[in-house]
Amino acid sequence: MNPDQLLMVMAGAVIVAAVAIVFQALLLFGMFRSMKALKEQVMAFIPQAEAVLHRADKAIEETTAQWKDLSGKAVGVIDSAQKQLVRVDEVLSEATSRAKVQMERVEMVLDDTIGRVHNTVMQLNNGVLKPVKEINGVAAGVRAAFQQLLRSKRPSVAQATADEEMFI
Repeated sequence: MNPDQLLMVMAGAVIVAAVAIVFQALLLFGMFRSMKALKEQVMAFIPQAEAVLHRADKAIEETTAQWKDLSGKAVGVIDSAQKQLVRVDEVLSEATSRAKVQMERVEMVLDDTIGRVHNTVMQLNNGVLKPVKEINGVAAGVRAAFQQLLRSKRPSVAQATADEEMFI
């Protein structure tokens, strides 16, 4: 495989991994926003439940004749509110655990991607750059040998004059 093709394949793999990581981050951000909206809805529900309970208490104080009927309704409202709070707690717990799992997955993917990039760089260095450096070294040696062989034994007059001027 041509080194340029190998680089293109590796760059494509890195781009695909980066796109996957960005996509996962967007999904996590969307989950965060959904959980935040759900929390706001729950917080809006709690004052309403408290208001209903307060009204039930006032009604109990005002009339003792309807006490049993109102107490039954208040118990029903309390149970409903408690069930809703339990459901909300379960949803928040599940969302938190899922977010943690997703973050761990993102971290594993990131670690794997960094490891692969490191291995790719090492293979590139060992497979491409090291032989190129060796070939450059051999070429420099051959060039120096040819220059030494082609250079005449006696210096020219201009060179001898220049050499003597340097020592004067």
